[in-house]
Amino acid sequence: MLCALIILAVSFGTITVEAQGSEVYIALGDSLAAGQTPNRAIDTGYTDLIAQKLTRTGQLAYYSKALAFPGYTTADVLARVQLDESKQLLKNATLVTISAGANDLLQTVQVDATSGSIAYKQITADFALNNVRKNIEQIIQEVQAIAPQAKIYVMGYYFAYPHVRASQKEGLKKELDRLQTILKTQSVANGATYVSVEESFGQGATTLLPNPADVHPTMEGYRVMANAFFSQYNNRLVVTQNELPAPNPLTFEQILNADKDQEKSPVSKSEGMVKYYSLTEMKPLI
Repeated sequence: MLCALIILAVSFGTITVEAQGSEVYIALGDSLAAGQTPNRAIDTGYTDLIAQKLTRTGQLAYYSKALAFPGYTTADVLARVQLDESKQLLKNATLVTISAGANDLLQTVQVDATSGSIAYKQITADFALNNVRKNIEQIIQEVQAIAPQAKIYVMGYYFAYPHVRASQKEGLKKELDRLQTILKTQSVANGATYVSVEESFGQGATTLLPNPADVHPTMEGYRVMANAFFSQYNNRLVVTQNELPAPNPLTFEQILNADKDQEKSPVSKSEGMVKYYSLTEMKPLI
């Protein structure tokens, strides 16, 4: 049931701001950190909204989500952090958010969007969650070693299947609650801050998660996640609805074509732009 990752070279998600701010913000993790939409495109996600708000308040010096990849498990994030190129990007970070863990669990789940049914094996879920426990601890420790000045925030997850039958929700909610507990426990034990988002979404967030066959939120859902972050970072900061940018989704095909055009261009790439991207197959993972 593992998703094949198609690695593409694409410049994206990096902003350099005039030096009026002090925060160097690096986002790590899966497709939520990358800003994947419910329709298999990439647009403004919670990390972008955090960066946007910090820019408006004069606090941001640099932002990149070049280390955020759709479909990544905690093992993938850990391996990515340990690469030399990632360490170069992370070493000056003062702020790091981590979205990792959901794919470890969700890749063990079978969902029938038509019938609204869910199936998974308990022993497989137990094994996946144990891997999350070990890997998230090591991810936090690796980031701390690379960027000792960074404040680290580990993002929790919402209930990803609001469209399934009510009778099907409780079993998987129990497993997702175990995931949240692991992320929170390891965050606190290792000096990071845990950000809960599940209360803001609830189990019936069909408006924020409109596609029954996909687990990704709308931009409004990402706004909810960004504000959950700010409740821990600085509760005086709030992303309002009128601050949301106009939708500008890029399909994976458009991203690939844009990269091909960029390779043909004689214009040199901006320093600091990291050109890595990853796509998943049609499997609706995070």
